[in-house]
Amino acid sequence: VDHHLADEAGMQLMFANTLHLSVHPGADVVGAAGGLHRFMGRARGPIITDSGGFQIFSFANRGKRAMPGTAEAADGDGSAADVPWEVKSRRNAASRQKYSTAHGGTDVQVTEEGARFRSYRDGSPLFLTPETSVAAQKAIGADIIIPLDDLPAAGTHTHNLAESVERTHRWAARSLWTHLEDPREQAMYGVIHGGTDLQLRLHSAETLKAMPFDGYCIGGSLGRDRAEMFQLLRHVTPMLPIGKPNHLLGIGDEESIRVGVTLGIDTFDSCWPTRMGRHGTLLTHQGPIKISRSQYKNDFTLADEQSDGFVARNYTRAYLHHLVKAHEPSVHGLLTLQNIKYMMDLMASIRDQIFRNEI
Repeated sequence: VDHHLADEAGMQLMFANTLHLSVHPGADVVGAAGGLHRFMGRARGPIITDSGGFQIFSFANRGKRAMPGTAEAADGDGSAADVPWEVKSRRNAASRQKYSTAHGGTDVQVTEEGARFRSYRDGSPLFLTPETSVAAQKAIGADIIIPLDDLPAAGTHTHNLAESVERTHRWAARSLWTHLEDPREQAMYGVIHGGTDLQLRLHSAETLKAMPFDGYCIGGSLGRDRAEMFQLLRHVTPMLPIGKPNHLLGIGDEESIRVGVTLGIDTFDSCWPTRMGRHGTLLTHQGPIKISRSQYKNDFTLADEQSDGFVARNYTRAYLHHLVKAHEPSVHGLLTLQNIKYMMDLMASIRDQIFRNEI
């Protein structure tokens, strides 16, 4: 989906991936173009970039994910029951094999200085440090940047997890120092870690809020299910400074957003709505629907009669069903655009509720 269409659907903050942009076309190329806004023609709206740490440590853990949901989840109808909640769930075997065998492997070596690994694109050796990650995000020109963090796999022993948290804190300090030497009107968010260990999470929050970050992210493994994640957030968010924004990394399904907002989360990012669209699930005000099901073959109602979005105004469920069955590539963009519109309407509704003191 072109980002201009997503903007028209109500998207405000765009998330871009530092590692992928660094691998190709290269942060230097993006910088030479005048930054990512100019490179991609995004005249309005802020961009947030991650450090690349999530992808690097996913390589190290052979495809174990730090956030919920798998590609297989999109085979359902998009309901809560269809989204597996092992927040450090494994990718499918084919995906793990891709990362572990590409160009001789992407094995990661982590030292105090940073992380050494191989490019998944051409196998070339790469070395990412807190300083080089910040430099790449400066060149990319993001409005909000995130420092490099150490992201251990779920189930990591408490001692090793504690060491990882302390390394993240030291890397955060190095990143912040580098950033403050050349702020460029960019903001930097610190990333709170600690897995599901509440004491480590509280220690991380106390440590990072003593540093002059502009906002805070909650990242890493967040639990085996939503209930465990919500319990974790109930303990962590009250520790964060009032008056500074906080962001929940990699979480963005509807239920998690609705509850997360009540727990004090301001912003979210997730591939959940776009992934659901690519796999044939349409998000509507009547609930998520799997548009390939035969019941929609003769359903000539609009995609979502309660929405004023481009897809909802112009296409019927029967036509979208036909496009799926005909294997027409354009349907993936249409479903994805509708899902983005649905989620943006959801967030607008939540903001209205906050302004009315209903949340």
